[in-house]
Amino acid sequence: METMKYTSEYYAEMESKIPGGGVRTRFAPSPTGYMHLGGLRTALYAFLFARKAGGRFLLRIEDTDQERFVEGAAELIYDTLRTTGLTYDEGPDAGGPAGPYIQSERREIYNAYIALLMERGHAYRCFCDKETLEEQRRVHEAARVPHKYDGRCSRLSEEEIAEKLDAGHPFVIRQKIPPGGTTAFDDLVYGRIEVGNTTLDDQVLFKSDGMPTYNFANVVDDHLMGITHIIRGSEFLSSTPKYCLLYEGFGWNQPAYIHCPPIMRDAAHKLSKRDGDAYFSDFLEKGYLTEAILNYIALLGWHPGGEEEKFTLQELAGAFEVKGISRSPAIFDPQKLRWLNGRYLRAMSPEEFHAAALPHILKGVRREIDTAYAAGLLQERCELLSDIPELLDFVDALPDYPPELFVSKKMKTDLENAKKALSEILPVLEKLDDWRQEAIHESLFALIERLNVKNGLILYPLRVAVSGKAFTPGGGIELCVLLGKEETLKRTRIALEKLGA
Repeated sequence: METMKYTSEYYAEMESKIPGGGVRTRFAPSPTGYMHLGGLRTALYAFLFARKAGGRFLLRIEDTDQERFVEGAAELIYDTLRTTGLTYDEGPDAGGPAGPYIQSERREIYNAYIALLMERGHAYRCFCDKETLEEQRRVHEAARVPHKYDGRCSRLSEEEIAEKLDAGHPFVIRQKIPPGGTTAFDDLVYGRIEVGNTTLDDQVLFKSDGMPTYNFANVVDDHLMGITHIIRGSEFLSSTPKYCLLYEGFGWNQPAYIHCPPIMRDAAHKLSKRDGDAYFSDFLEKGYLTEAILNYIALLGWHPGGEEEKFTLQELAGAFEVKGISRSPAIFDPQKLRWLNGRYLRAMSPEEFHAAALPHILKGVRREIDTAYAAGLLQERCELLSDIPELLDFVDALPDYPPELFVSKKMKTDLENAKKALSEILPVLEKLDDWRQEAIHESLFALIERLNVKNGLILYPLRVAVSGKAFTPGGGIELCVLLGKEETLKRTRIALEKLGA
């Protein structure tokens, strides 16, 4: 790796290209796999903040760590943002005045700015090999002091540096942290944060392979892309003082910082990729709606005020305020997400729900049924589309259920009155030629009136008889319509046999 000299005209030209004119936010993921919910929330907040302010939202792919690069992961990022409606105004496949928007295509820019930082005395070459660094770590561990690089290479003379370069020694480039004093910044969520410079490490800015680290590239890119507000997770709070010193070293104005609290699985554990159920795609596969997922993660760490919890993306953009972001970790509640998803399902038109539910209906049922009618029964009773196959698992074949299922304290049914009810129901249904819901309803309620009994004494045994289950999408009458006359009569006769009739 070599560092080259660049003219003042080069830097002046780069500065002249920086876009201005209002709020500019960015989402800058690394292409390392599927979209994590925490990353998606960061993208959402950056999108909402820009839209609320009438600004621009950018996508930048940060792929300087080639060891972690996953083939096809960038396309997953594009697809996820398109699916969720988080449209970016500038990005790799959208263009814009601040491109390229993929870091591996910006190497010449990083070379120029690391040279400038070294020229100004805020970075230096470090020739320490792995063994030397490990020895430093062991010394610090033995002394029970926090480990950080001891800065020995920052004290090399020009002659010593020239000798090592002539000998072909590999090196990295480190940030030169001031030896004393403090560094402070204002975060719009966490307030004023100040740290002593002696606690900061001379972090690596350029690796020996000539690639910049994330910590260097993101500062250069945020400046040259005109980013006014940096929105990211609170895990970056500890690194921000070092970024501030880089801005100072270059003589640049700092952007505003907005750090968001972590999403936790519980009080002690983050929502982790290792534990599963942390990816956007996982929830889509489980039958959650994109709109419900976005709505829910928006509320993880941010409160809009008021009691309403269901928002469209446009409504979120109108309501989003940084003052609503909490400092406290947000606990991911799967049951709350299920509940919210159910609200979205029930808010669909019958036609929309049928279209969304159809693949799941066909997955659970092989025999021919009226899928639109089935969807009508399901819409008020399922919270996840993936619940549908289990809700309809009785349609293809009657489960082998015990007679005791007819006993219900709530319905006040026992085996004897269940047998009597089905004995009365069977001839009524056998005589019925019109198998529409209205006709079945009219005939059975006429029977209830004739017998002078509660509705449940007739309808509950019918539900169990035709489904083999105590809880179903729809009552006994609806299930008769769904199954058809022949199958309904067949299952009613089986029930009577179970009950000894």
